[in-house]
Amino acid sequence: MRILVAGATGAVGRHLVPALVARGHSVTGTTRSPAKAGVIRAMGAQPAIADGLDSDAIRTAVLASRPEVVVHEMTDLAAVSDLRHFDRSFANTNELRTRGTDILLAAAHEAGARRFIAQSFCGWIFSRTGSAAKDETEELDPNPPEELRRTLEAIRYLERTVTASSAPAGIVLRYGYFYGPDTGMFSSAMIDQLRRRRVPVIGDGGGWWSFIHTEDAASATVAAIDHGKPGSIYNIVDDYPAQVRDFLPALAAMFGAKPPLHVPAWLGRLLGGEHMVVMMTQVRGGSNAKAQRELSWRPAHPSWREGFAYAATETMARSSAA
Repeated sequence: MRILVAGATGAVGRHLVPALVARGHSVTGTTRSPAKAGVIRAMGAQPAIADGLDSDAIRTAVLASRPEVVVHEMTDLAAVSDLRHFDRSFANTNELRTRGTDILLAAAHEAGARRFIAQSFCGWIFSRTGSAAKDETEELDPNPPEELRRTLEAIRYLERTVTASSAPAGIVLRYGYFYGPDTGMFSSAMIDQLRRRRVPVIGDGGGWWSFIHTEDAASATVAAIDHGKPGSIYNIVDDYPAQVRDFLPALAAMFGAKPPLHVPAWLGRLLGGEHMVVMMTQVRGGSNAKAQRELSWRPAHPSWREGFAYAATETMARSSAA
């Protein structure tokens, strides 16, 4: 099968592309950086240089590859570090979720693609009441903090647009918080902040977070290509949501850091903003029951505790090799 992965060198793409190639698919991977073309070739795919917001370049890349399936993994998260100004930090990614989705979906339609798989997010998006693990039918936050509103609206836009598409048939994957070597919770910036005790537990640390190793995110995406139902949304997370007060100290300990500081909610609000207090104390995670049932998928790392330990070993091994 011919598959185009937009964002082929990102957190999921760099695992997804070789997995698809290993299954015998003919894969084209897009990147906006000519310097990364060699990385895509090394994964066994054909590179296409195209900025996700350049409609002409995306159209040319998609039509040239004639894909049966298009996978939208485009984000701009590598340099995100200022979470106090959350929406500003996520502005480029939000444009990829809105205008970028429109551009890629239009090109996929013109090329005659049958399926369109798009990356969404399964983190702080849910209503902050009820169970710790929400399923796909649950209401999204009706009144998010101001700093999260533009990002949540971009996520809503992507999900509405993709699930409404029939030609190609749209499927949305809500990935949990990423982790893996030099990715998300295991990025060099995060590890450095933990070691400097600059990531405190705010308030009671009662917020629930759902995680996913990037390798598991990729395997779920392969499963969605094969088994996903058109118009569906799937939470792609591990089996056990974790509270901030549990996972943050555990993560710090894995890198030999002192336990995180604890600060009251009022101080966290001054230092990080209302949205950071909400993320630390009120948010809910997601349930992967639907993905397991309909995609015949199981995460290789069902528990964040085991997965974090695995990722920490990978990270330290890479640091030693460097």
